[in-house]
Parts: sequence; C-alpha cells; structure tokens
Amino acid sequence: MKRYHPALVVLHWLLALMIIGGLIMGSQVLAETPNDDPSKLMSLRMHMGMGIAILVLMIIRLGVRLRTAKPPHADIGNGLLNLGAKAAHWVFYLLVFAMCASGIAMAKMAGLPAIVFGGSGEALPANFDDLGPRAAHGLIALLLGLLIVAHVLAGLYHHYGRKDGLLARMWFGDRGGDSNA
Repeated sequence: MKRYHPALVVLHWLLALMIIGGLIMGSQVLAETPNDDPSKLMSLRMHMGMGIAILVLMIIRLGVRLRTAKPPHADIGNGLLNLGAKAAHWVFYLLVFAMCASGIAMAKMAGLPAIVFGGSGEALPANFDDLGPRAAHGLIALLLGLLIVAHVLAGLYHHYGRKDGLLARMWFGDRGGDSNA
C-alpha cells in the first residue's frame, strides 16, 4: 500500500487548514481584541464553532485511522527519528484534543455558551486571564504550533532532501492494490 485512505487525506488537509486557522484566529484576532469590543462576540462565535467542528472531525479522523489500512511507517534510517515521527503523529491527536478540552472548559467557566450562542445579552467577562484553562489553552496552542512547524519541515525534508515521495502518501491516487480503498 502506497497511500492513506481517501477519507484520511480529506480529513488531514481540512483539519490542517482549520487548526492553523484556529491558531491564527486565537492569537492574532481574539487575543488582540478587547472583550468590550462588539466585534469580539462574532470572533468568539467563529472560533468556538470552528473548535467544535475540529473536535468532531478529529474524532471521526481517529476512527477512520484506526479502521483503515495504512502504508508502512516511513523509515528514515535512524531508529530514534523513526520513533519520534510515530510519536509526533499521536501527539497531534493529544494536543488537539487537549486544546479542545481546554477551550470547552474555559468557555464553560466564563459562561460563553449562553453569551456567544444563546443570545443571553450578557457582557463578556472583562478578560479570560484569571481562568485556569486559559493558560493551558495558550500553552497548548504554542506546542501545537511548534509541532505543526516541525511536521511541515519534516515533510519538506522528505520531499526535497530525501526525494522519497513521502508527501504523495497523503494525497489521492492508487493505494497500491488495497482492498479497503
């Protein structure tokens, strides 16, 4: 087998865009917009909605990943790097699920579901800094961002340095005779 299941390909690239978008939205828009700014409510609605969609799609992706045949792990010729690559993929799941959990906890503690989605008319809290999950959310975002950069650099290294065609595995095409296509 040469490629991942088409559902995994779609979910991989869709989630990559959504997660990067969510990280940018959180760090560049939400963090920079005061809570008393009227536009903050719409930004929170978009960010929280995307976070919920990411959680649902990640659960689906994990189920598809566990139930479909996959190509063998890439071998870079170094046992430690091979182990790190395998671990990094599972750390992505861990960090994304932790990011979603910290976001849900923060939203619940701040009463955001009623304010953002329920139209309660209440004002947003003055800030979110005093909420415990806020610190976790920020730290997880940093770790997730660093892991994404490492993942992209590793993919580019495989593509341009090793020229081993590794990136083609996460694209559409013949899966190499797999019956679970």
